[in-house]
Amino acid sequence: MSYDGWAPYVPVAKRRANAAREIKKLRKKGMAIEPIEIQGRKIARTFWGEAWCSHLEKFSDFANRLPRGRTYVRNGSVCHLAISKGKVEAMVSGSSLYKVNINITPLPARKWKNVHRQCAGQIGSMLELLQGHFSDNVMAIVTDKNKGLFPSPGEISLSCNCPDWAGMCKHIAAVLYGVGARLDHQPELLFLLRNVDHEELITAELDLQTATSKNGKRRRLAEADLSDVFGVDMVEPVKPARKNRTVRIKTFTATAAVVKKLRKKFGMNTSQFAKLIGVSPPTVTNWENGSGKLNLRQRTMDALTQVTELAPEQAMKKLQRKSPRLADD
Repeated sequence: MSYDGWAPYVPVAKRRANAAREIKKLRKKGMAIEPIEIQGRKIARTFWGEAWCSHLEKFSDFANRLPRGRTYVRNGSVCHLAISKGKVEAMVSGSSLYKVNINITPLPARKWKNVHRQCAGQIGSMLELLQGHFSDNVMAIVTDKNKGLFPSPGEISLSCNCPDWAGMCKHIAAVLYGVGARLDHQPELLFLLRNVDHEELITAELDLQTATSKNGKRRRLAEADLSDVFGVDMVEPVKPARKNRTVRIKTFTATAAVVKKLRKKFGMNTSQFAKLIGVSPPTVTNWENGSGKLNLRQRTMDALTQVTELAPEQAMKKLQRKSPRLADD
């Protein structure tokens, strides 16, 4: 033991080796490990990831301490980071493997209602929302320091079991930056963290069959366009073998039990199944906790109907195309 109760210095290589052994033990116990891996110097590269980091740096009580964690997150010290409703749980490699817990209060209903009202009619698809492809006006609304979607310091509770007495140690700072890196690949997790449903912001519904052109006439959307907008593979309609012959297309009734059974059949967790269907994890949780027939939007019903025809291997391959990192979890 060194002076003042601090543990002796441990070289970085030895820290990583020790952390790797601990992580291996946790994997053997069945724990799903989700490390943060940064490519290059830039921690976040997309709208949502950069907006998260930028937002935290706006507050003086965070800005002076966050830099302590940049090196840690860049060198792979955040061995595990899991985001759930109102909570971030992580493990960071230091002199030991430290546990970090961050609790974030739900977005107040009045704030969510205000964001929803101001964004009404300005976000046309799930793709636009999750990729951050929208107007400067919408960007200003969702990233507003006091009225937007991101939490203020007063809404964030931090804890780490390391011996550092500071309110924000370098392990916590690394995890906060790690959240930004994770939002690069799974931006829907921000809405899960704040306990709101991002689908409520999609106010401009598109018809799967047709769309209105500039001259007011209805035209059929190309399949490639639909795949880009909704993030699902379109299936060719079944044509009758001969005139006047009726062809029945297989359908199913969506219930809580059916959805849960389908997800378990694919061997997927809630986040993976949600990504496969094109909805948020809280939506899937609400489905499975419900009872009776589910009242779903047509495009969601179509997506569910399509995956019922898939084998587990095919479903995982489809998820792999949508989100390679999530499929590996």
